[in-house]
Amino acid sequence: MAVESSSSTWSQRFEEGLHPAIERFNASIGFDINLLQQDLDGSIAHARMLASTGVITAQEAEQLVVGLEQVRSEAAAGQFNPGLEDEDVHFAVERRLIAILGPLGKKLHT
Repeated sequence: MAVESSSSTWSQRFEEGLHPAIERFNASIGFDINLLQQDLDGSIAHARMLASTGVITAQEAEQLVVGLEQVRSEAAAGQFNPGLEDEDVHFAVERRLIAILGPLGKKLHT
């Protein structure tokens, strides 16, 4: 039986959230937060590649880069503190980027 948990990425895709024990087991955020800078660097490169191949516009890519740099600044200031509901650093960045940019943030993972 699934138990409603926080608003994790899983609970956004299914009617019920993960059982809290499975949520804890599945989350790698506790150790892969150490990869935040590399994830941001890779995401910036990916946004630029999406624009260079015509998948998104140059303006959209620039907005994504600005949003990703905002996440970097927030992390440096101690204001970016993902939790178990974010599962991993990649989902944490995506969630924050969507909060900053709205639907455009979802285009990063095209």
